[in-house]
Amino acid sequence: MSRKITVILGHPDAAGSYCGALADAYVEAARQAGHEVKFFKLGEIAFDPVLHHGYRQIQPLEPGLVEVQQAITWAEHLVFVFPMWWGGLPAPLKGFFDRVFLPGFAFKYRKGSQLWDKLLKGRSAQAFVTMDTPGWYYTLFYRRPLHLQLRKTILEFCGIKPVGITVFAPVRFADDQRRAKWLDKVRQSGKHGR
Repeated sequence: MSRKITVILGHPDAAGSYCGALADAYVEAARQAGHEVKFFKLGEIAFDPVLHHGYRQIQPLEPGLVEVQQAITWAEHLVFVFPMWWGGLPAPLKGFFDRVFLPGFAFKYRKGSQLWDKLLKGRSAQAFVTMDTPGWYYTLFYRRPLHLQLRKTILEFCGIKPVGITVFAPVRFADDQRRAKWLDKVRQSGKHGR
């Protein structure tokens, strides 16, 4: 069954990164399988990643962000590809979430209540994350902070479920054979629209 998929590459260096290769592999496999795909490279979109006044003042979205926001509304499934830097999101992707996942688009606070409405329900998401930290160390000692931030405090907060996160690590020591295996795993996900 064909799906509408929006892919967002969060690495600032799309052409020169392994994340770029992962995103390209996903997009190519998904399109070959008949899925409709919209693909965005944040490093190629001109936008200010800083939400200068929080939610107190409207900061108009740049045309590239408007286009991505429309693609998120259109999509049934979102895919994010990025490196984990300093235990979290790289700056362009964090800035993207700050600027795009706004009240009225991604969520809406209820008047006089601590609760909120999740405005992006009906969508699922998958993240492919690279990191240099060994997976066991990231889990045991750091307690997977990126997983909590991306899954719980961003995507599920806005109603996006389920959220899958696949980590490829440690990239720094991965040989060509291992990297090829990871690319194949991403291609399989793309083929099945996951």
